[in-house]
Amino acid sequence: MIKKRIEIIPSVLSMDLACIKESLKMIPNSVNMLHLDVMDGHYVNNITFGPVFLRSMRRATRKKIDAHLMITNPDKYASDFMDCGADLISFHPETSSKPLKLIQQIKKRGVKAGLALNPDIPVKSILKYLPHVDYVLLMSVFPGFAGQEFIESVLEKIDYLKRERGRMKFAIEIDGGINNLTGRRSIERGAEWIVSGSYLFRGGSVQKNIERILYDA
Repeated sequence: MIKKRIEIIPSVLSMDLACIKESLKMIPNSVNMLHLDVMDGHYVNNITFGPVFLRSMRRATRKKIDAHLMITNPDKYASDFMDCGADLISFHPETSSKPLKLIQQIKKRGVKAGLALNPDIPVKSILKYLPHVDYVLLMSVFPGFAGQEFIESVLEKIDYLKRERGRMKFAIEIDGGINNLTGRRSIERGAEWIVSGSYLFRGGSVQKNIERILYDA
């Protein structure tokens, strides 16, 4: 049975960036969002995309772009990504001097704001921000490179967020090591937004790989 209210979000990092237009054509119309991993080589040991690339993506697709800022000082750069067309922006609270102020600035622009948590950062560290965010991104790998193994203990954070959510309306997003098995376990625990990269683009039909996550065996 298909799980309702679930978004499978392809990660741009795993696309063939030399043929980005062709890669986008592989993604079915049912997909509403794309996930853009922004890394600065300082907060994480990799360098990926900047605002100029995001602008190019914005021109190439009408799908919503979920920009995950794995960068130092997002307070300074978040506006650049919004100017270039990000529909959603998440950042790591430990990288911001004033997380609540940045959340408010993002939402004032009509962009959805999220907080991202690495596997070793406890959920309790962001409890005071939960009434203000649109989503929480749980990293189920340590950020930096695609193709890592899923960290099972992160599923407990989904349980924690569900207990704390109450009447709050934030979505629970998970990213890292997502395949048909780990994606389904994440959905069953309560995650609504499932980011997948290597698994979706490993070969064959992206649509079929999405269905393998959404459908029961």
